[in-house]
Amino acid sequence: MKVLVIYCHPVEDSFCAALRDVAVEAIEAKGCEARVIDLYAENFDPVMRAEERRRYNEQAPGDPALRPHIELVQWAEALVFIYPTWWYGLPAMLKGWLDRVWAKDVAFTFNGTRQSIEPLMGQVEKIAIVTTCGAPWWWSIIVGQPGRKTILRGIRALCGWRCKTLYLAHYMMDSATPESRAAFLKKVRRRLERF
Repeated sequence: MKVLVIYCHPVEDSFCAALRDVAVEAIEAKGCEARVIDLYAENFDPVMRAEERRRYNEQAPGDPALRPHIELVQWAEALVFIYPTWWYGLPAMLKGWLDRVWAKDVAFTFNGTRQSIEPLMGQVEKIAIVTTCGAPWWWSIIVGQPGRKTILRGIRALCGWRCKTLYLAHYMMDSATPESRAAFLKKVRRRLERF
């Protein structure tokens, strides 16, 4: 299976970086091919400019900087998103990547009517999220988990009909201990190897 890891964290030695490394190891241990997009390392521009927005419903993105990202998304059979949950949602960099890359004639077709959105990412059979959250699990649920819903409902709707999902979160990250982090790394490895 071809697995695309979308990694988004600005700090090179963050706990999310350790999660990324464990995820790639687990994917490769399973015999799958893993490729990584590191949005901060690439200095990805998440900002959709006025002209890009004006053409959004008419054609695929024309920015040549997006072409490698589009090719990787279209290559992938599984997606693993690794990011910190900030203010209950996706980091702006990751949200901007979704805005700019998961576009018309890439992830869906659209002919201008309400019922006309057709998914184009049918080859994607699995989506996993590995994240950290400062809040406790119960508060994240009360707030509504917008980041989780964006990917596991919105993005999943553009993927294969029977696309399986996995959500792994280390809650209370701001008060995490070495033991809680080590346990979560083991959990991520174990669950991704089975997923």
